[in-house]
Amino acid sequence: MVSGDDFRTTLGTFATGVTVVTFTLDGDDHALTVNSFTSLSLDPPLVLWNCDVDASSHDLLEKADNYAVNILTEDQEELSTRFAGQHHEMDDPFEGIDLFRSETGAPIFEDTLAYLDCTIDARHEGGDHTIFVGRVEDAAVQNPDEQPLIFFRGNYEELAE
Repeated sequence: MVSGDDFRTTLGTFATGVTVVTFTLDGDDHALTVNSFTSLSLDPPLVLWNCDVDASSHDLLEKADNYAVNILTEDQEELSTRFAGQHHEMDDPFEGIDLFRSETGAPIFEDTLAYLDCTIDARHEGGDHTIFVGRVEDAAVQNPDEQPLIFFRGNYEELAE
């Protein structure tokens, strides 16, 4: 069987976009950086992403009914690192971020490339992760002239001009 290090290195050669998944539970906003996001179905519109079962947000997500996927622009690396578990010293990691509420109540960042507002359709065990399937209730491109933030070989990258 492949080692964890070799598996991670190999998967790192697959460039991905970067998203921040946001949700509200019991009146508190939560967020985590996700690059495992992908589309699943057009009819019905479904997306999926994964969360490590040991992640600090995992148990909260198990109780959530909905979430939003915020697709980051190349200028939003700070948002990605902020919600990748590197904000423990912040009292409010949402401080200074302009938000609006989606139809489902999830917080959405105002200046992302795009967003998808989802209700949780299914959860599946997948090894040391949980796979979250979301039914897309609303979606919009907010900044069509911006470029996406890319993650490749463990680093943030930008699309070549």
